Amino acid sequence: MSASRATDTQVGVAAPWLALYDEGVEPEITSEHESCLAMFEAALERSPELEVIQYFETPMTLRRLDELSSGLAVGMSDLGVGREDRVALYLQNVPQFLIGLVAAWKLGAIGVPCNPMLRERELSHQLADSGAVVLICLEGLYHEVAAAVVPDSEVRAVITTSELDCLDQDLPSALAGIERNRPGDTHDLLELAEANAGTAPDPVELGPEDTAILTYTSGTTGPPKGARNTHWNIVFVSQVFRDWYAVTDRDVVIGVAPLFHITGLTVQVGLALCAPVPVVLSYRFDPAETLRLIERHRVTLCVGAITVYLALLKDEALDRYDISSLTKANSGGAPIPPAVIDEFEQRTGIAIRSAYGLTEVTGPSHLTPASLRPPVDEETGAIAVGIPVSNTVVRILDDDGQPLPPGEVGEVGISGPQVIPGYWNKPEETANAIRDGELRTGDVAKMDEDGWLYIVDRKKDLIIASGYNIWPREVEDVLYQHPAVHEAAVIGAPDEYRGEAVHAFVSLKPGEGADADELRAFCRERMAAYKCPRVINFIDELPKTVSGKILRRELRG
Repeated sequence: MSASRATDTQVGVAAPWLALYDEGVEPEITSEHESCLAMFEAALERSPELEVIQYFETPMTLRRLDELSSGLAVGMSDLGVGREDRVALYLQNVPQFLIGLVAAWKLGAIGVPCNPMLRERELSHQLADSGAVVLICLEGLYHEVAAAVVPDSEVRAVITTSELDCLDQDLPSALAGIERNRPGDTHDLLELAEANAGTAPDPVELGPEDTAILTYTSGTTGPPKGARNTHWNIVFVSQVFRDWYAVTDRDVVIGVAPLFHITGLTVQVGLALCAPVPVVLSYRFDPAETLRLIERHRVTLCVGAITVYLALLKDEALDRYDISSLTKANSGGAPIPPAVIDEFEQRTGIAIRSAYGLTEVTGPSHLTPASLRPPVDEETGAIAVGIPVSNTVVRILDDDGQPLPPGEVGEVGISGPQVIPGYWNKPEETANAIRDGELRTGDVAKMDEDGWLYIVDRKKDLIIASGYNIWPREVEDVLYQHPAVHEAAVIGAPDEYRGEAVHAFVSLKPGEGADADELRAFCRERMAAYKCPRVINFIDELPKTVSGKILRRELRG
């Protein structure tokens, strides 16, 4: 559906906000490629010597990425990987992520990006739910986590690699202290690729509806689910970013978003292959190193959570480096305080533009055109998160699913080419979340007559901290595993830096003792650090309903 029709679904509203689009941005985006693999092949044919990856100062051309991914694909085929098999990628922001993902696509397989912060319990769930048959992971993560998980999974082969691979320079400070530690019972990624140098797997035909990746999200209900992001989902969003940001061959992208996250997958992988343009990777986000690399590579485009920009503001290195090349800065995933946008522009001259999206819409449903400053809602003080992107219909719905007029508050419903067809092997959850192609987001918002969207609240108890989705029940379940914990409830509390922070309320069993440091350490051993409570409050008894259900709303005060 066209963007011009988006506001027709709003009661009594025409389409005045089309004028908000930048001149030259077409409301309609049509399919240029049938799949992500076709997008990669088109980039390769167009610019084989483009240095599509800059790993610190070490470049990798599209031709080299093609050679390594083909060799790896042949090696994985020999290990039994075929069409629609799942290949898990348990990696930081390193070139091997792109090598592994493109190799999976060359076999018609599905990539399963895994957050490198996951611990044994979480990784075990993701491998089991996806049914991954191959795991590609960093050597350190294998020793620390995966070695204990793989024997109980469907994984038939493990391919390991090092952060030190793909470097032809002195060791960057960000990798100081890391040493090679190859596990004896795994295959080495570069060795496997080089052993099959000059070969390529049999061609596969991938269509727009085929699943490209399973991106795990806590969503708005329940435990992590695998969102089935299709090839057309990713191709479409990559084209949206390219066209809305007016990306040309003079642009360079800084890879501050994790590659396992939908933002990193679309902006940093999809856009790099779609435009195509270089993406600068630096293992994991470090403010000073990011600033240095922006100056070194004359980076023009950055998309990250607001915490990225806050960290850059806080770091003393901001005054040492020239980042004036950065003309396209965007943020989404967590609420953006207007004061942060103002301060960042005052300090750097760079205006941050807001965005809104979810894993289930493969990134953005809303962006702010580069020539505009998002308005601030006078009633709530919330900054607008953008207007609907091309081909996208957005409705504000009441509790009965009926559209509301401008200014009314309700649930955000989104339909368009970026909406996933469903969750992996979860038909009931799919039916609840996606109705006639429209995603019911669980987010509560209002839209003005020009199409600007303002997020007001969340329909569920989802916590978003630094752009990460955190489901309170998962944290509570871990707290309950501690022998001293009697009851636990988790909420999101406002946090100036993270947007929200995880706060826990705990009552202890009679005669048992535990302090906050002990419980935090207990949680950190069992889940990713960003999910662990930053504040733990001890109370005698948690508030409950008559039926015994804990009242989170009373804990929020």
